[in-house]
Amino acid sequence: KDTSSVALNPVIKFTTLFGLLAVELAIELPVFTSRVAALVFFLISVVFVWRSFYGMRIETGVE
Repeated sequence: KDTSSVALNPVIKFTTLFGLLAVELAIELPVFTSRVAALVFFLISVVFVWRSFYGMRIETGVE
């Protein structure tokens, strides 16, 4: 039985919802405001990527 599709279903729904919201914001907002919002969201995503790769590493105790 394929269980990976069941596990990914909430992730797919979440990204689809926020993708639609992002498109709506990009259409409705003025150009400058949408670029500032894009920069803010990009910086937030960089923080989470940094935390997921470097902030949550398991220390080995060897230095």
